[in-house]
Amino acid sequence: MSFWDIVWFIVIAFAFTAYLMMLFSIVMDLFRDREASGLVKAVWLVALLFLPLLTALVYVIVRGRGMADRMVSSQAAAQKEQDAYIRQVASASASPTDQIAQASALLDKGTISQSEFDSLKAKALAV
Repeated sequence: MSFWDIVWFIVIAFAFTAYLMMLFSIVMDLFRDREASGLVKAVWLVALLFLPLLTALVYVIVRGRGMADRMVSSQAAAQKEQDAYIRQVASASASPTDQIAQASALLDKGTISQSEFDSLKAKALAV
């Protein structure tokens, strides 16, 4: 095996991996799109099966902007759900009494000042 055979193998492997990633992105986008009918999705999938490279290029050219918009909105929705879950778990884990007790322990250790304790206590009682 020569040096150029190895270089050619690396180039082909990279191109094939990029092509597979593009195909997976297209299939995920097809199933993420709520506006497309089942028939349209089926036509795209059959076209991807029989003429994969041509269909993938046409799909990216025709639906590329919508593909990016759907991905961004999906990520934003996932981030919003994650933030809501974190807020729910963080607020449910400590009752106001627990929060005041933790703040009191910090005050006793000298970690926080009296004014910081008062603000933490007011925040815990406001919830």
